[in-house]
Amino acid sequence: MKHLLKAGNRQFDLATPICMGVINVTPDSFSDGGNLAKNEAGPFIVDIDKVLYKVECYLDQGASVVDVGGESTRPGSHGVPLDEELERTIPVIEAVRKNLDVCLSIDTSSPIVMAEALSAGAEFINDVRALSSPGALEVAANSSAAVCVMHMSGQPVNMQESLHYDNVVKDVSDYLRKRAKTCIKAGDFEHRLLVDPGFGFGKSVIHNYKLLKYLSAITELGFPVLVGLSRKSMIGEVVNRATKERVSGSVAASILALNNGASVIRSHDVAATMDAIGVHCAYRDA
Repeated sequence: MKHLLKAGNRQFDLATPICMGVINVTPDSFSDGGNLAKNEAGPFIVDIDKVLYKVECYLDQGASVVDVGGESTRPGSHGVPLDEELERTIPVIEAVRKNLDVCLSIDTSSPIVMAEALSAGAEFINDVRALSSPGALEVAANSSAAVCVMHMSGQPVNMQESLHYDNVVKDVSDYLRKRAKTCIKAGDFEHRLLVDPGFGFGKSVIHNYKLLKYLSAITELGFPVLVGLSRKSMIGEVVNRATKERVSGSVAASILALNNGASVIRSHDVAATMDAIGVHCAYRDA
């Protein structure tokens, strides 16, 4: 597995895993929707000061990347109009870039949002649809951004309705291998490409834990593996806790992912995740 990751003008040595902090500028994300709004009532308007404070906290806690998303992809969610996604994300990226030194990721499947975010200072593209939207692959290939392609069965609105795999680990691995090959044919992705098995995206609880247990099959593809386990229903179903009370379960899952080769942990709880990374590295290197 390649340890060097390039994201714009930045480089990360993934021999030590890193944490990606989550910034959802949405009213309806499953865990933190609406937290960054100016007002509880009325239309959703992003409070830039709240965003800057949260990103600064993430940096103090040790995050290396901050992932900005303007469209919820929780199960059952519907898409948002392009202009609304742009209004939510681009001012945030511009403000963070102006005030703080951090690698910014744009969590989107829209090639227009990708292009605008890169122009505004983003250096990382995180796409749950694996650059399958028309034009997305071209935007990513013509950039210098790090790019994460994820596996998802179906679309967020219906992805939990029909859950069937012949072999979930093999099926997900095969899909990510094909998408990676497609990316590499389209441009120079050397040290820029990551893969994500897509925990919770069209998978049952059992599917998710099979993927976690055999995550090494994903790392064997030869690309850094990003995982998003934070506070998800696969944790809630096991610990029987409300979304914001799943930190300990999320950390436990993150440790298992790290032991099985994950390089980037996407998290709502950066401090706890950085503790997990520290313990993992000490154990690994003992």
